[in-house]
Order: sequence, then C-alpha cells, then structure tokens
Amino acid sequence: MDIIKVDAIDSTNTFLRDLNRKKQFTNPICVWAKEQIAGKGQMGTVWQSNPGENLTCSVFMQVNSIKLTDQFYISMASSLAVCDALSDFMVTKLSIKWPNDILSDKQKICGILIENVVKNGSLTGVIIGIGININQTSFINLPQAGSLKEILGTHFNVEEVLQVLLKKLVYRFSKLSVSNFKNLKEEYETVLFRKNKPSTFLDVKGNSFVGIIQSVTNQGKLQVLLEDEIVSAFDLKEISLLY
Repeated sequence: MDIIKVDAIDSTNTFLRDLNRKKQFTNPICVWAKEQIAGKGQMGTVWQSNPGENLTCSVFMQVNSIKLTDQFYISMASSLAVCDALSDFMVTKLSIKWPNDILSDKQKICGILIENVVKNGSLTGVIIGIGININQTSFINLPQAGSLKEILGTHFNVEEVLQVLLKKLVYRFSKLSVSNFKNLKEEYETVLFRKNKPSTFLDVKGNSFVGIIQSVTNQGKLQVLLEDEIVSAFDLKEISLLY
C-alpha cells in the first residue's frame, strides 16, 4: 500500500478525502501524519495526541458490493483489524467499546472515524481515520486513555505498528462480503465491551439508566436489555455507555 507521510496536518481524514476528490483512488492508500493539529473523533470530538508519539493516519479502502445500509460491517471489519494488529504486539484484554473504540482492559488506546465515499448514491469507498496511542504516557483530562507504552512498558516503533495495521486492514477488507457478514458480526460481538454485563448508560437528556448489552443490529444500533425485560435498540446519538 502506498503511504503518504506528512509532518503536520489539520486532519488526515480531511486531507485524504480532498485528495480522493482530485485523484479518484482505486487502490488502498494511507496518509500518515507525525502531528495532527485538528484530528477528529466521533460526534465532533477532538483526538488528543502528542506530536510523533502516536499513530495518526487515515486509509482509503475501495468498497465493492456493499450497500449503504450495510455500512456498519465496514466499521466492524476496521475495528477487528486494529484488534488483530494490537494482538500481534501482545496487547491483552482487548475489546471494542461500541461502536469502534478499542480498549485494553478499561483503557482506551484507539479511536476510529469512518467517512463514506459515495458516488451516484452507491458506496464506492471509505476513509478510515485511526488514532492509536503508542508512546504517549500523559493524557490531560482523559482518565480512561492509555497507550501501548503504558500497558506494556515498552517503547514502540510507530512505523512498525502502522505497517502491521495496514496488513490487517487489507486482510479484513479482502473478507468483507455479504457471505461473511454473519461470521464478522459474531466475531465483533464476541469482543464487545461489557456485553452481557449490567452497565450504566446516559440518554440524550443526561438521565442515567442500567441495561445489559445483548448485541448490535445489522445497521450498527446497540441492542440493550432494559430493566423491564424489553430489548431496545439505540444509535450513537441516543445513548452513551459509561465505564
């Protein structure tokens, strides 16, 4: 896979999206930034990363024969690819906090932001923004954040982590097809953070409630068993899971 290396950039996702509009990529390509000034997270949040200490990159992957209604399978494949890569570096207790944060035990070590590339109403590709905390050991006002160095006590070569990650992404996307959706969803749900455990959630009004994560729908909604024995499905804008 071709890799574009840049020293400092506002957002790798924005850079790659704009570049794709000009070039119309048909092959996978990665933009890797040593420093990301305005990195984006889910729901408009900012990704905090010290220059040169972590992996901040975005990858364009072509997508064929995947309907827009099935786009959450792309998120599943991307999340599992990151878990695959981190497993190769002996990171333990990995889980996916819905929809696609990667945790080791309860420490968040990776965030993923996926943007669709749509042409004539059809999904033709995706831009996957990935931020992995690697060598940073101090996170301001982020008590749940962690890094590979904190967890394993070892300094890592960021480019080595990137190379392994890209191989895992290519492999996962090679298996991304309707015939494999069932297996992909089962694998994702197996490592879903706090699945089958009583957990506390916040709704959009800030009210807390207790529920038990059961699964995800094909569209990526979180299915939660509530106290009245009813299973309700929530999307990302409706609830947040507390640690």
